[in-house]
Amino acid sequence: MSAVNETLIRDVVAEVLGRLGGSATVPKPASQPAPPPAVVPACGCPPPTKTPSSSARHRFGVFQDANEACAAAHDAFQQLSAKGVAGRTRVVEIIKTLCEANAAEWGRIELEETKIGRLDHKIEKLKGQRGIPGVEFLQPYGLSGDHGITLEEYAPFGVIGAVTPITHSIPTMACNIISMVAAGNAAVFNPHPGAAQCAVTAARAFNEAIRHELGIENLACIIESPTLESFDALAKNEHVKLLCVTGGPGVVKAAMASGKRAVCAGPGNPPVLVDGTSCLNNAAQCVVFGAAYDNNLLCIGEKEVFVLEPFYDQFTAALEKNGAVRLNDAQVERLAKEAFVFPAGQGAGCPHPVVNRNLIGRDPAVLAKVAGATMPAGTQLLFAETAADHLFVEEEQMMPFLPIVRVKTVDEGIVQAKRAEHGYKHSAIIHSHDVANMTAMAKALETTLFIKNGSCLAGLGSGGEGYPNFSIATTTGEGICNPRTFTRVRRCVMVDKLRIF
Repeated sequence: MSAVNETLIRDVVAEVLGRLGGSATVPKPASQPAPPPAVVPACGCPPPTKTPSSSARHRFGVFQDANEACAAAHDAFQQLSAKGVAGRTRVVEIIKTLCEANAAEWGRIELEETKIGRLDHKIEKLKGQRGIPGVEFLQPYGLSGDHGITLEEYAPFGVIGAVTPITHSIPTMACNIISMVAAGNAAVFNPHPGAAQCAVTAARAFNEAIRHELGIENLACIIESPTLESFDALAKNEHVKLLCVTGGPGVVKAAMASGKRAVCAGPGNPPVLVDGTSCLNNAAQCVVFGAAYDNNLLCIGEKEVFVLEPFYDQFTAALEKNGAVRLNDAQVERLAKEAFVFPAGQGAGCPHPVVNRNLIGRDPAVLAKVAGATMPAGTQLLFAETAADHLFVEEEQMMPFLPIVRVKTVDEGIVQAKRAEHGYKHSAIIHSHDVANMTAMAKALETTLFIKNGSCLAGLGSGGEGYPNFSIATTTGEGICNPRTFTRVRRCVMVDKLRIF
């Protein structure tokens, strides 16, 4: 790997591990000798598969050393290959069953470790793993003609290295295992340090059950004490053929600079446009539900709303009717002062403030106290009118507060929505019965997810059609991940007159 790529990896891994606040010092990795060349038999066949190392046995996927984890995952990949599609199907069912059976307990331990989000929604996210597609998504494509038969199938990469976020630690790992194993791969996870122990608990349970039922060890490995160095080792390991990462633009740049194919889920700041042509009460109900879900930790969650001025009062009244509480200007500014932290020596003009880690994903009551506001018990969401250039509009704040902006025309609303979305091409929402307005916004923003007249969760099959996943590859273009995302297409051709008609 070049010196430039080494620098990118070091700089950006700090962003992966510290994006939600705090800082990290990235040590420069020591140079390592190149591995000896593989010995290839004279016949040209690949070298024989190694017997799994005794040190990797009975580890149930939990490792301290990234290279050891990658080697164990490579052995597991070969074991899985020998089990065929039936083995993959059984693993998928094991993961889904364990998530459903342990949803309450795993949701609790994740909330206790991370201190962000809502327990009821963390439980729902684990139970929702039932909807993640498995091997049925990998239908081959066949052709027959005068010259023979061609078959295209989806083949695995081998070992996939993945980084999971603090926001949805166990659900992201679980749905990635389902998708990756359904495609025939093994995986190694470098979880966010702030949500590592809950992920380790789940990973150990997954691997114990897989070993008990199929005899495969270490199919979904995890680094028990993740560090910047462990991610660096994971990204460079020879067994890792594909990376799956979540984070900001720097993370994507580093993953792509690794020299390996990468599936990258970048940032989002989803805007909502309300043009007044649809039911305003339904729009408000959907916005409250989506923006309040898990205290707005979802990357697809409604983060700012643009409302045509003639309908502003009616829409905001509907927000209050549906359980949201309005803040006044002074309260918003008190909240903003605490919600955004500027780098040392820089003031409010800094283009990249850091969201205060202590407020991310916290309950509305915590935000209301900071703002100096009172609210009734059971409040799910806070909101207030702001200018289009307010920090709460500009930044992906991930907290249950929603800025509402008046606009004079649909065109202005689309322009402001595009500006707020920053070209991430992640998610956007419109509440409208005007097809022309829907089309104009869809064309202008070009987002991976575009939801009409529903909450953000409709885009992942909850209240809308489709399948869910917690990895949404906006930057590299794969979109909502599924088993096909983690495959390579192989074509087999037989030339002959084989048609029977």
